[in-house]
Amino acid sequence: MMRWWLCCLVVVVVLFGIGEVLGASVSYDGRGLIIDGQRKLLFSGSIHYPRSTPEMWPSLIGKAKEGGIDVIQTYVFWNQHEPQQGQFNFEGKNDLVRFIKDIQAQGLYATLRIGPFIEAEWTYGGLPFWLHDIPGIVYRSDNEPFKHHMQNFTTKIVNMMKSEGLYASQGGPIIMSQIENEYANVESAFHEKGPPYVTWAAQMAVNQQTGVPWVMCKQNDAPDPVINACNGRQCGETFPGPNSPNKPAIWTENWTSFFQVFGEETNNRQIRSAEDIAYHVALFIAKKNGSYINYYMYHGGTNFGRTGSSYVITSYYDQAPLDEYGLIRQPKYGHLKELHAAVKLVSETLLQGTITNITLGQQQEVYVFTQNSGECAAFLINSDLRHDATVKFRDTSYQLPRGSISILQNCKDVIFNTAKVSTQFNTRSVVSGQKLDGASRWQAYKEDTPTFADTPLRAKSLPEHMATTKDASDYLWYTISLEHNATNAQPVINVFTLGHVVHAFVNDIYVGNAHGSPNSKNFTLQQKIPLNNGINNITLLSVMVGLPDSGAFLESRVAGVRAVTITGSGPGTRDLSNYPWGYQVGLLGENLQIFTNEGLSKVQWSNSLSSAPLTWYKTIFDVPQGDEPVVLNLGSMGKGEAWVNGQSIGRYWSSFYSSKGTPSQTLYHVPRSFLKPSGNLLVLLEEFSGNPLQITVDTISTDKVCGRVSDSSPPQVTSWKLIRRSGANRNSDPAGRVPRALELECPSRRTFSKIIFASYGNPVGNCSKYATGRCHFSNSKRVVEKACLGKRRCSIAQSTQNFGRDPCPGIPKSLLVDAQCG
Repeated sequence: MMRWWLCCLVVVVVLFGIGEVLGASVSYDGRGLIIDGQRKLLFSGSIHYPRSTPEMWPSLIGKAKEGGIDVIQTYVFWNQHEPQQGQFNFEGKNDLVRFIKDIQAQGLYATLRIGPFIEAEWTYGGLPFWLHDIPGIVYRSDNEPFKHHMQNFTTKIVNMMKSEGLYASQGGPIIMSQIENEYANVESAFHEKGPPYVTWAAQMAVNQQTGVPWVMCKQNDAPDPVINACNGRQCGETFPGPNSPNKPAIWTENWTSFFQVFGEETNNRQIRSAEDIAYHVALFIAKKNGSYINYYMYHGGTNFGRTGSSYVITSYYDQAPLDEYGLIRQPKYGHLKELHAAVKLVSETLLQGTITNITLGQQQEVYVFTQNSGECAAFLINSDLRHDATVKFRDTSYQLPRGSISILQNCKDVIFNTAKVSTQFNTRSVVSGQKLDGASRWQAYKEDTPTFADTPLRAKSLPEHMATTKDASDYLWYTISLEHNATNAQPVINVFTLGHVVHAFVNDIYVGNAHGSPNSKNFTLQQKIPLNNGINNITLLSVMVGLPDSGAFLESRVAGVRAVTITGSGPGTRDLSNYPWGYQVGLLGENLQIFTNEGLSKVQWSNSLSSAPLTWYKTIFDVPQGDEPVVLNLGSMGKGEAWVNGQSIGRYWSSFYSSKGTPSQTLYHVPRSFLKPSGNLLVLLEEFSGNPLQITVDTISTDKVCGRVSDSSPPQVTSWKLIRRSGANRNSDPAGRVPRALELECPSRRTFSKIIFASYGNPVGNCSKYATGRCHFSNSKRVVEKACLGKRRCSIAQSTQNFGRDPCPGIPKSLLVDAQCG
């Protein structure tokens, strides 16, 4: 009897399991993606798994979900997964399956951008360099060798996802995939080989039978059934729209900031305001009937190791809603969260309603969405970037700040305005930690400089850098043995290079260096050199700071030293370019892995610190207490790479100053998962001349929060949600307004320790600079202190009743608070 019962239980479990495996159907129409028969309006955020760590993934995904994100989007990084042909790596930061399952565990969808060319400011655009050596290959064209390998990798990724049941059609989270990436940017360069490649790539992807739609971004002629999508900052203005009335309007990259390169000052490209992002999202939804918007990046992260492309700094999209370390960046995060909530409040009407466009002024208009049931939503748009506007819509006047959009529920109540930020601001600071200033704690090793006799590899002319190193190292040595006869002229060497940096040595003596910039394709080192009578050894070190990531014909690019001449060493100019050269890939310290505990003993370290170029340094440090992000301040160093416990935290280049005389990056993220409580090994390779005694191990903290709310601000969308859910009258205070409150929050495990400033009335300025105005409630600070001190979160109602007797009746009121978290 018991056996019969167990057998029935097994049958039930199996049948239930089959029901789960069948999964959700995903299709689309002209209004959006349709998941299990329900049309969706989706907000997505890009988080790249190898730009963080597995230990960080759940927190990043959770914060994205809390911010109103429905979908996590990621590229698939081919050169990380198949660094050598047929040798695959899906471990650690490369564990794509674990990342997708972490997304699923928190109830979010996923979009997989397989590419497999991705660009992404990632070295070689994500292509593995071994492709370069495939006979007859031409990347990203109607070329059989490339198509063969592209299809093999795409199929491998798809089959891996299928085997784990990760497509929505199997019950998994993946609702959409991408093939290729921004191909229209280069298609014309391939002439007749371009269009057939697009057709082939689309068909190859569809034939994978994933059960979910495929997309091509910036490919307006994407073949059916592949969806064409927009990338850029202003897709509400620039996107021509879907190439079929049966396809939805999709925005695969809404740039929340921009990447940065060494030698570049942080500028307006990197610091895109929350208001601007929100405006263009709302415009895309209203004007283009957009139903899928992805933020690129939602979390940027870190280009660990040598993964950044040419000149790209190690910190990636730090100005995203979640910064490099995964900390919430306000007000960007909170303002977009409010936008998402507002849009979701009217999403059914947006997805189902009839759309009408009405002109309200020269630069003002409204998009009205109306359902047969009477439900209505409207987007009031003021595209004038210089002037505020007053518009009249359905017998009601609305104030629209310059360059803003108001979202109206029931075509009447303003539930969100893109220019009015009611969420808090926060300030990120560096907390000084351990100083590594004791000379006795450091040891150094001077990298050997090879001579012509030391290098067993020979070439009849200067070898090309990338084809020689095959992305195994940033470094390529060139050596030559040269006979010199004394002359009266001072010898001068001219080294023309298509690399990024070049160092020069003569007879083991360092004689100089030069470097290029992101805006130059080449440069020349011109340097006087000492030459002995007789035989001299000239050694050059070519350096790449990442491989190129974009453009047509990547396989044909050349880099490194291309010409060498010497004057003053005999009659005329001696061209050494086609002389016999010796060469060596990488540095000895790299090849011996002296940045690991196992490799340390393979060289002789010295207690005498040298400031000579090409010096390795090592020390030990303890981890800072707490759970705040850890950084190394490398502002005192020149250029090189840093490793902690054998793991590279990336390239640094503190000596490459911007036009304002500052480094592009001085703080380098050390994930806590890289660290032990004590005895952490730090190894640095310094190319130029740095001072390791000024390095510090610091932490990053959000120690100040500030917020402002006013009578003219729309109330928090949560208030509208509660009112709508309860069916209560919206006029919930004597003035007929929905209640407004200033919501403030300290980071995890911290509470409000001090109220720096508080003013209810008409305070002057904003969170960066403020003062009390003519109207000020004298007990403002006391009321805020009572509500907030000792708490992690607090809410202060913005009402006269909350602050006592009104000293200035009839004047519109604001509440501004600046607080310290301790």
